[in-house]
Amino acid sequence: MNNTELNIAIVDDHEIFRKGLKMVLGKIKIVSHIYEAYDGADFIQKLKNNDTDIVLMDIEMPKMNGIEATKEALKIKPDLKIIALSMFKDDEYIQSMLDAGVKGFLIKNINKDILNKAITIVANGQVYYSEELWGFFTKKINTQQHKNEIPKFTKREKEIMELLYDGMTNKEIAEKLFVSERTVIGHKSNLLSKTGCKNAIGLISFALKNKIIEV
Repeated sequence: MNNTELNIAIVDDHEIFRKGLKMVLGKIKIVSHIYEAYDGADFIQKLKNNDTDIVLMDIEMPKMNGIEATKEALKIKPDLKIIALSMFKDDEYIQSMLDAGVKGFLIKNINKDILNKAITIVANGQVYYSEELWGFFTKKINTQQHKNEIPKFTKREKEIMELLYDGMTNKEIAEKLFVSERTVIGHKSNLLSKTGCKNAIGLISFALKNKIIEV
């Protein structure tokens, strides 16, 4: 995303949490405008009249929950980037939000640095999930991959997986490795094809599970 100023929506039925999150967002340089909604239905109405780049979406809310609101919002604005917010790490919640189309999932005990990192990464077209959720993705990979099907990776492919784990964007990886961004995208595409993963988060989980990268 070339635009460095982001319009953010906070959707949560707890006013104190909304106000606290808004205060933290106000200290992040790339955030230009912030508006609030007290539940999913309120957000859908406000979405029609507000330019919105990223949504921080609670899951459990009255009238319309985060899962339903995510589905409805993406019908209105398909390129909207939604990050789920929750106090829970329940597999069903995570999967439901992923299926609805979120680009990230944050546990509510986040700090400013994590929030800034998540927003930046998602704004650049990638996905971000709290470290507390690695167990979910590892279990998911376990059901999709067999031990005897681990492909071989080049040194450069391993470097890219390590940098993805560090949360770097395609552009940042390209600068780090002194290659073009297109080259990085090509390597990522090959990695997804080799592993059978659908996205970067699955790729990182695969790499961690099979000890391809060390942390």
